[in-house]
Amino acid sequence: MNFRYGKRIIAAALTACMAVSLAGCGGKREINDGTFRPVDEATLQFPLKEKTTLTGMISYPANTESEPNNRTIFKRLQEQTNVEIDWTAIQADQWPDKISLNMSDPNKLTDFIFTAGFTDSNLLRYGEYGAIIPLEEYIDAYMPNLKAVFDKYPEYRIMSTDVNGHIWALPWIEQLGEEKTAIQTVDNMSFINKKWLDFLDLEIPETVDEFEEVLIQFRDHASDLQKEFGIDGSIIPMSCIVNDGGQDPAILINGFGEGYGDADKDRHIAVTDDREVICSAVQEGYKEGIEWLHKLYEEKLIDPEAFTQEWSTYVSKGKSGRYGVCFSWDVGNVDNLKDWVPLPVLTADTRNLTPTNGSFTSGYDRGRCVVTSVAENPALICAWLDQMYAPMQSPQNNWGTYGEDDDFDIFEMGKNDKGEDMLKHAPLGDASPVEVREAEAVGGPLAVLDEYYDVYVTCPDDAQYRLDWIEELYTPDMHTKYVYPNIFMSREDTETLSNLQADIKKAINAKKADWIMNGFNDADWEKYLEDLEAYGLSEYLELFQKYLDRYNAETAAD
Repeated sequence: MNFRYGKRIIAAALTACMAVSLAGCGGKREINDGTFRPVDEATLQFPLKEKTTLTGMISYPANTESEPNNRTIFKRLQEQTNVEIDWTAIQADQWPDKISLNMSDPNKLTDFIFTAGFTDSNLLRYGEYGAIIPLEEYIDAYMPNLKAVFDKYPEYRIMSTDVNGHIWALPWIEQLGEEKTAIQTVDNMSFINKKWLDFLDLEIPETVDEFEEVLIQFRDHASDLQKEFGIDGSIIPMSCIVNDGGQDPAILINGFGEGYGDADKDRHIAVTDDREVICSAVQEGYKEGIEWLHKLYEEKLIDPEAFTQEWSTYVSKGKSGRYGVCFSWDVGNVDNLKDWVPLPVLTADTRNLTPTNGSFTSGYDRGRCVVTSVAENPALICAWLDQMYAPMQSPQNNWGTYGEDDDFDIFEMGKNDKGEDMLKHAPLGDASPVEVREAEAVGGPLAVLDEYYDVYVTCPDDAQYRLDWIEELYTPDMHTKYVYPNIFMSREDTETLSNLQADIKKAINAKKADWIMNGFNDADWEKYLEDLEAYGLSEYLELFQKYLDRYNAETAAD
């Protein structure tokens, strides 16, 4: 990389090199070494007196508008600010590869990267290399909208700040509910076919034994269900995709043993009421839960393709009406809302649902947008990006806008109870909300806060019914006090953790799939525990604990 690597001699040499390389691309551009560059705030008042052009990089979904400046949101922003963005737009499915190449070549860098989506490792590596600049001083000086969010919710500033006190990226924040009612507290929600229950005169199960019996009834009355509902294809009492996020059946085993379950299916950790980080996949309850899932599989109650099927196959079978139980963020993704209801928390040894880690601070992406070292006026860039955090702007960037030329809009401009402008979610008819959002929204850095609803914007219908489900069915059974927060570790520890996690996650997921399908014994379990320890499980948990303790100390002092 032709960037400053944090050492003065190398920095000077590389800066000179970059100056030469950039000279052939339309003139020499100064490389920003990350030192704060204050400006007169009067020069940042929008709309600017003179039209100014900045450069940005952005991703866009396939089959949508590829020129960002043709999107209504950016047209309005240009009018409001007198800032035009010269975009480098990359199709979303090509983004990971192309953004890596662009970040390694200063000639391809733009002033800022709007939809970076960088991991912690990315941010720390690019910060150390000098490809991006720290933003904490610019936020405090020139970003009043974001600063107001940080002041009201200091945990977001803590989560955005590295161990050296730097903020390398502007976050994406979406609050929908809070603490144990936040929409993110439950990922792989389980749903049961109410139409089938009613036809077979069955009640919604509340315990694992009742649940198993319902699945047996679905299996044993397969021909009756096919005939009654005109189903082509075999009846599948329960389908899922093992080890695949929201489609995984882990929510079913939360009541076994200690009641931790395995809500974090990526890192397999949970936090006890004593604020101790544990591996959820080595607990006795996890073992008992996997044994029970194997029993269901042996009884031919689980889709035999649950270990191999892709999302498209899973949805295709669901849309054919063949499932009795399925798992997803929203059952509307798999079948329809009318015939399905969420399955309550199942009681085994206890009744508890462990919330998803990080969920108490709602939706949050630490690495959403960065300012690069080719930015000549980072204060202006940050001031422009701060417009994305305005209460009326963030919902539009997140979901879509109003007043489009086509037939569909996410919003209509209406009024709140005080007669002030408010974005109201518009009826979409048969249009897909996802498709309309992708066509209109621009993503990037933003903050949609709970207090904005019914003041600046209405809550999306598909979010509201999910929030209602959580508050009614799940929050009362969330007896766990803590979740692991969104924590920004050092680069060294992030890399160490990533290396440890690769082996630990692979071992856990492989055994989970194997044991649900084929079963296991006590000797297998002991060997599994020994293997995880050999892969560094103790060091893995110690790293998580180190940063949890630090986070708790920082938030307590706040």
